[in-house]
Amino acid sequence: MTKLTVIDFYCGAGGFSEGFRQQGFKIIQGIDHWKPAIETFNYNFGLECVVKNMLDYEKSIEEIEALPDTDIIIGSPPCVSFSNSNKSGKADKSMGLRLTETLLRIIAIKKHKPHSKLKGWFLENVANSSKYLPHRYTFKTLKLSKWAIANGIDPAGIAIELHGNSVIMNSADYGSPQIRKRLIAGEIIQSNGFVHPKRTNKNIEEKERLPSYITIGEIKKVLPKPNNKTAPEKVIDPLYGFTIDGKDLTDHFYDTGIYEHDWKMSEYLKTNHPYMGKMSFPENMNSPSRTVTATKIGSSREALIYLSERNREGHGKYRTATVREASTFMGFPITYQFIGAENTKWRLVGNAVCPSISRALAREVRKQLALSGVRALRVTKTIHKMDNLVNLNTFKEREFNKPFIRKKGCRFRRHPFKYGNLTVTLSNYDIKLNSKKVGKWKTSVQYGTGDGFPTYNYADGYHEILKPIILSLENGEKFVEIINNGFTEKIADGKTLQEIYETQKKKGKFVEPTELIQEVSNIISSIEFKEPDFKQNGHKIFDKDVVSKRQLFALYAINKISSTANKTTTHE
Repeated sequence: MTKLTVIDFYCGAGGFSEGFRQQGFKIIQGIDHWKPAIETFNYNFGLECVVKNMLDYEKSIEEIEALPDTDIIIGSPPCVSFSNSNKSGKADKSMGLRLTETLLRIIAIKKHKPHSKLKGWFLENVANSSKYLPHRYTFKTLKLSKWAIANGIDPAGIAIELHGNSVIMNSADYGSPQIRKRLIAGEIIQSNGFVHPKRTNKNIEEKERLPSYITIGEIKKVLPKPNNKTAPEKVIDPLYGFTIDGKDLTDHFYDTGIYEHDWKMSEYLKTNHPYMGKMSFPENMNSPSRTVTATKIGSSREALIYLSERNREGHGKYRTATVREASTFMGFPITYQFIGAENTKWRLVGNAVCPSISRALAREVRKQLALSGVRALRVTKTIHKMDNLVNLNTFKEREFNKPFIRKKGCRFRRHPFKYGNLTVTLSNYDIKLNSKKVGKWKTSVQYGTGDGFPTYNYADGYHEILKPIILSLENGEKFVEIINNGFTEKIADGKTLQEIYETQKKKGKFVEPTELIQEVSNIISSIEFKEPDFKQNGHKIFDKDVVSKRQLFALYAINKISSTANKTTTHE
């Protein structure tokens, strides 16, 4: 049998196609509306595809029929509207449905046309998309009634069955050093439905006899350090084992160090988010990477952040992944090239389908069609025509000469830690009312860790009510002494505190509020409590009878900050 052919819709950088190519399939066309995606696809597959809007196929059956008939159809409709991370999962889903259903129209026509050669189809999207896609599509719901009648098919008949043909697959289960869970829907037509490929890797804690997940540390151990001043003579691909000349390793030898403000913000969002779970900071080298996202922001909760190899403090102490590291986490060979500037390359990588997933699907297709397995993966081991590529390698250290400055009147909110499903927070706006206006500094407590949690505000000077209670507790006298002698002197008046928060610059002895909160956390964390809980016994401080003593001490310190900043001891 000649090579089975594949057409890739919403092809992006070509990750879906790469896995099928590795299993000996012939990629004949990729379709995408984004020029860098088509240029990247053409470069890596030696094709001459053109930019094309998929919505052109939404109403034109003629354009669908003009598409080449292939053995396999694959596609990954843009997933942003389905993602939980987009507007907390509340984004408009209509465009995501249109794009997905346009692909399903194409599949339906190619599958049910007379003398169809289609042997299988696969669709990839975020796991959350399964909530919004119906179990099945008729020809009528896909707006193909006239086509169905013309081909002797009942318009009410099932065109595409998703129920039972959709699963969630994790790329780490199939050899990518990344935890990336995605919905895969599809069908091997001869087998009357989707056949779930057996996984090749497992979590180290599982007892199944499979190789363990590939970790970040294993990848970083093989890839050269990005702070090298020159390229090494040879580089080994961490996933595929072949060797290339070091000078041919692109998009890796450059400084991805991030400003101190950014990595501190990311650290806070990962380890101390107001209502989301704790994540590793920096990344855990003994685990696969977390999901590579399409947007690279060093200050985000989703950022992939490592301790820099450049041995710096402050700016550049931590860095994000290089494009080459990220593409390896996705499962691309180190010879795979991405066309564009850094942010474009990162988007191409983060939006891609992991080749390990598509490789597993392609392997299953071969098995179900009784085709022999490939003896060795078809992986491109050389790089051609590099002259016109933008190579991010600079071999230079980054200059941090554009420090971050916040907008005037920006809001502030921080808490030292979460204990007992409770947080004590300093803010410059009313969290309870979600006020957009910045004003007096406020002390508040949030009960619960979900969005929309109940909030209670405390008046300035409330720390004086807490003082005798804390002094009666173990280490209370020591704590009050630290807060009132040394710490309080660092608290500026409210206007100055806002100013140094915005400019990120100390003003004399005064420090910015995020540092004050971190210092509160450090002071309290240094105290050992033999009896960790505080039982109110008639006091009306919290809405819970028993809380952590850490939270009581935090309430004292946070209220001291807001009271000092506001220069008042009166109650609200």
